[in-house]
Amino acid sequence: MTTASRPYRGVFPVAPTIFHDDGTLDLDGQRRAIDFMIEAGSHGLCILANFSEQFVLTDAERDEVMKAVLEHVAGRVPVIVTTTHFATHICAERSRRAQDLGAAMVMIMPPYHGATIRVTEAGIERFFRQVSDAISIPIMIQDAPVSGTTLSAAFLARLAREVGQVSYFKIETAQAAAKLRTLLELGGDAIEGPWDGEEAITLLADLDAGATGAMTGGGYPDGIRQIIDPYLAGRRDEAVLAYGRWLPLINYENRQTGLAAAKILMKEGGIIRSDAVRAPLELPHPATRAGLIEIARNLDAAVLRWGR
Repeated sequence: MTTASRPYRGVFPVAPTIFHDDGTLDLDGQRRAIDFMIEAGSHGLCILANFSEQFVLTDAERDEVMKAVLEHVAGRVPVIVTTTHFATHICAERSRRAQDLGAAMVMIMPPYHGATIRVTEAGIERFFRQVSDAISIPIMIQDAPVSGTTLSAAFLARLAREVGQVSYFKIETAQAAAKLRTLLELGGDAIEGPWDGEEAITLLADLDAGATGAMTGGGYPDGIRQIIDPYLAGRRDEAVLAYGRWLPLINYENRQTGLAAAKILMKEGGIIRSDAVRAPLELPHPATRAGLIEIARNLDAAVLRWGR
């Protein structure tokens, strides 16, 4: 049982999947990464997302990471498990397994494959209805460009109103704030969680549009808390100043280092032994790595101190 109650709000960063230098899972490092993220102020966590390199894991490894993390968190914070899969029954089975192990929510992208294989709007609705019928925890729909699937605000609002567990939305598309605003206008109380994504690069605009949660990279939840806490408490001016301070690091992660950022920072801070990503992914150039660390150090980010 998680310690937080619905609606879930605040900072829910994506946890990286930790590997040894040889690319095998490092579950001890994974647990240390999770402990850091919780102690640095995360209201909750997300695992097995794209920023977790979920697409380079076997099904057995996914299950191993999920079980290890949920057991280690042990209800300290809510955990969202990404269960995306093209096949409806597999997504439903993954979601049910996550729920059985203690997940607070599942996050799912619409079904897609490659650059061209897409499902009709009616098919997407059936997909989410069948997954919803299999579980009793909330579904967060991940509306991300990587799927190549256009999900209109009107369609998302209808899913929220008509599909039982669909109630959270992570919006990562262009003009995310405008889409969040329209989604809230059309969906009303059925939208339990309108959330910001994409490493918080649009966080301030999304908060202004009504976002109540942020799913960011995992390297500096303490920094995101400095933005979102005052904003949700009604102190927008304070949030704007904090956003200005942290934006260079947010931007560097978003545009230069991507999913490697959290692991680079965690290794530099002594939290994990290796910042390895799995082939064919590659780590950024050493100069790019140094630029990320420089900005984080100037901000006194907790990630560079926690493991020392």
